Amino acid sequence: MLWDIFCKVIDNHGDIGVCWRLSAQLAKRGEQVRLWVDDASALQWMAPDGQPGVTVLAWDDQVTAQPGDAVVEAFGCELARQFQAALAAATRARGRQPPWINLEYLTAESFAQRSHGLPSPVLAGPGAGLVKRFFHPGFTPATGGLLRESDLARRRGRFDRGAWLRSHQIEPTDGTRLVSLFCYEPPALADLLAQCAASTLPTRFLVTAGRANAAVTRIVEAQRRTRPGWPGGTALAITWLPLLSQSDFDHLLWACDLNFVRGEDSLVRALWAARPFVWQLYPQSDDAHHTKLSAFLDWLEPPLSWRQFHQAWNGVANAPLQLEFPEWEACAQAARRRLCAQPDLVSELLRLVRQDDRGEAA
Repeated sequence: MLWDIFCKVIDNHGDIGVCWRLSAQLAKRGEQVRLWVDDASALQWMAPDGQPGVTVLAWDDQVTAQPGDAVVEAFGCELARQFQAALAAATRARGRQPPWINLEYLTAESFAQRSHGLPSPVLAGPGAGLVKRFFHPGFTPATGGLLRESDLARRRGRFDRGAWLRSHQIEPTDGTRLVSLFCYEPPALADLLAQCAASTLPTRFLVTAGRANAAVTRIVEAQRRTRPGWPGGTALAITWLPLLSQSDFDHLLWACDLNFVRGEDSLVRALWAARPFVWQLYPQSDDAHHTKLSAFLDWLEPPLSWRQFHQAWNGVANAPLQLEFPEWEACAQAARRRLCAQPDLVSELLRLVRQDDRGEAA
């Protein structure tokens, strides 16, 4: 099939990251994909080698291409009016509507299970009379699952941790905790760095480029105004990482003892890594992310210390920052086993689209 996937970039590491993984995985299963995106610049470092079968095209409000066999509207981006009109014309010409999927954001909230697969009639505009279908990624069999490559376990099994660390000028050292940091600006970040600096256990933070780098830099500069050379002479060390491809980001998570992740795509990669992790949700002014976090933690069933760390990291509560994460690992591994027993997102999407294309009830 020929797929049209539409993406508007809000966060270069989020929306486009998910859409690229989806496009690439469809192509690896023999599908052809046109990825329409309003800003594809992040793909230069995120997916520098591209993917055969995926064509990246510029998306603006003048898109008038003939629709393919299936259309995916990612994260409520709303198709251009011209493309909606072309979709309506294609429906009339073919005598059936190409499946139109509204790919939603990832959540463990109960509405995702209730809404997954439901039709949504288009009531106005050039697409009036057509039908979209909700597709909710999720953590249970009643949702659309998570993006998972078919060769992920094989790649993980072949990973050479020492070689990867040395490629980033990090010499593996027994007794040193390696912690990856991919975050926004968590309120507890300064306290975490100070705690690690005062610890008797050496900790090295591998700080990703972008907002995490900027947030840590501000804290380091503030400390150095009173303590020149900080964190030198402490148990804390910092490695500043360049922009990483999606494959190399997986390697980072596999190499570290604890992973701090943010948003949607990196949470899923942390779950597949099955290492202790802390997730920072995108902060929302109405605190809707608090409910979203609570639903995820209820699904994860973490130890109390892990739940409290998540709450503190996301500004939900003044909980203690206890880095006692060895007890978190068993829970992370159990979560991966549960997820691996369920169909992956691409398999579920293919099933729903082919079912829709045959006119069968969902």
